[in-house]
Amino acid sequence: MAVVRRQPVSDQDLERLARAIEEIVGHARAMGLDFFEMRYEICPPDVLYTFGAYGMPTRFSHWSFGKAYHLLKSQADLGITRIYELVINADPCHAFLLESNSLLENMMVAAHVLAHADFFKNNWRFRETNRQMIHAMSAFAERVRQYERRVGRERVERFLDAGLAVAEQVDPFPSTRPDPRRDLPRFLLDHASGLEEWQRDILSSLREEALYFRPQMETKILNEGWASLWHARIMRQLDLTPAESLEFARLHAAVLAPHPFQLNPYRLGYHLLESIEARYGRDALFEARTVETDLSLVRNHLTPELCEELGLYVYARQGGQLRVQATGWEAVRDALVRQLENCGLPYIYAEDDNYQRRGELYLRHGYDGVELDVTHLHQALRHVHHIWGRPVHLETVCDGRRTLYTCDGENVESRAL
Repeated sequence: MAVVRRQPVSDQDLERLARAIEEIVGHARAMGLDFFEMRYEICPPDVLYTFGAYGMPTRFSHWSFGKAYHLLKSQADLGITRIYELVINADPCHAFLLESNSLLENMMVAAHVLAHADFFKNNWRFRETNRQMIHAMSAFAERVRQYERRVGRERVERFLDAGLAVAEQVDPFPSTRPDPRRDLPRFLLDHASGLEEWQRDILSSLREEALYFRPQMETKILNEGWASLWHARIMRQLDLTPAESLEFARLHAAVLAPHPFQLNPYRLGYHLLESIEARYGRDALFEARTVETDLSLVRNHLTPELCEELGLYVYARQGGQLRVQATGWEAVRDALVRQLENCGLPYIYAEDDNYQRRGELYLRHGYDGVELDVTHLHQALRHVHHIWGRPVHLETVCDGRRTLYTCDGENVESRAL
């Protein structure tokens, strides 16, 4: 375990934090957590916001990351939200702590990220992720810079726009049950004959990054609940002063506080895991960490009692106002399951790479009762066309009717089927 500072922090505070982290690590191991070697770095806010916006410490430059950075910073400046830490799924595991945190805050964060590292190491969805992705992303970022110098920054950025628009449409289990129709980036790589080598490298690398991030998207509730559960238990083992105990209680309560008209994944995951342990025992708690995802956790373990305790309900916008639609636990469970299915992404299938024998691409939306946003649909089709190079068609349901959208590059037209 190493603690590194990127910006000046007093030697005294750094030594106190290092001693506290060693004690925290000892308690975590005694409680049964099993994690990769930990490397802690203390960062100023701007650095941490940058890492949060990019998703990693090393990644290619893109305007969307700058947009995300300014959103994070603005929310922090206005007191709407705050990033306390960032932890990377890697071996060794990298944790970045905020230098403006108090000593107690960073102690809690150190315990929190240990549980994340345990989760990354043991949950089944992370077993095939690239534990050296930091280095792979750094190498890809350097290649992107080379492409910008060689073919022009505008061309590279335009292709990155297109690649990012389709990258998340991957088959999340490519090595166990590959479906060539289900993995849109892979399908485009295999069938878009006009792509240059630099474009193939970008699209392939974006697909690998999407596969790396996919398990994190599938386990947000479970992972944050797991980390919150163990940071609470570890911190209670420390010899805190009364003032520190009070500060920790306030911090922990803030982590688990309900959010108005928005699900707090920390809160839901924490209470679901506590409920599992209370009903089935400690072994079941660790088994849930290993075998569940958010979808299965909610589907299998959200109970009527827990739903009532947490005050969960289903709401929707009606007549310009948000109104409660249902409070029953089955309605809440089913609504959550619908949101979590496929990480909230639509299912898009590549059905034909030679539609009407003209080399056009035919996509089909796996309609499940939720219609696509038409504005986003138009933008996405233009991005797919940029990669494919020929007209692109998408079959979906709009206003309850089967509809075919066609993009020729600039214009998007629709007709009923």
